[in-house]
Amino acid sequence: MSSIVVAGDTSGTITIAAPAVAGSGTLTLPVATDTLAGIAATQTLTNKTLTSPVLTTPALGTPASGVLTNCTGVVAGALPAGSVLQVVNAVYATQVSSATNTPVNTGLTATITPLFSTSKILVLVNQSGLYKSAANTANAIDIILLRGATNICSFISNAGVTSTLLQVNVGSGSTCYLDSPATTSATIYKTQFFSTSNTATVYVQANNDTSTITLMEIRG
Repeated sequence: MSSIVVAGDTSGTITIAAPAVAGSGTLTLPVATDTLAGIAATQTLTNKTLTSPVLTTPALGTPASGVLTNCTGVVAGALPAGSVLQVVNAVYATQVSSATNTPVNTGLTATITPLFSTSKILVLVNQSGLYKSAANTANAIDIILLRGATNICSFISNAGVTSTLLQVNVGSGSTCYLDSPATTSATIYKTQFFSTSNTATVYVQANNDTSTITLMEIRG
């Protein structure tokens, strides 16, 4: 392997060695008064633009402390536990009714695809326009939260029940539920409701009130 030895101004030498593999290449030196950067030397890089850098730890390393400035983004995997990674929101404002105790969709639904299987999903629901008719004294509204087809939270039970035949505008009901879906596949969250008495009509989004659902992926 051929090489060039350059003597230092006062002492020592620098050896420029050709590659030990077959083939040839071109090393272009900048037209500038500068210092070359090495792959193992401890140096500070300034005025550099990284194109398609490898972002997995420890490729770019983790700062011990300090404040990030002039940054366009931080890799989701580098965020600490408890960070919000994404937010999905949906609304529904169409009246739906039911007169049985078989759960039916309220129409309120949202889908989120978690970035990590270890993430948690914070589900915020505000179900509006809850109303029950006066056809049965035991008539009331029940509402459940589902992940896919699985009931994960019953957050309204016997809402609006009275001892006499009265129509009742319950108003709205809400829940804040922290779920652990343990998946990176698209995950559907929705609400369903039913008539507690199984004989009289109950409503959600009565008079086309607006219900909302918000899904927040929380870094695990």
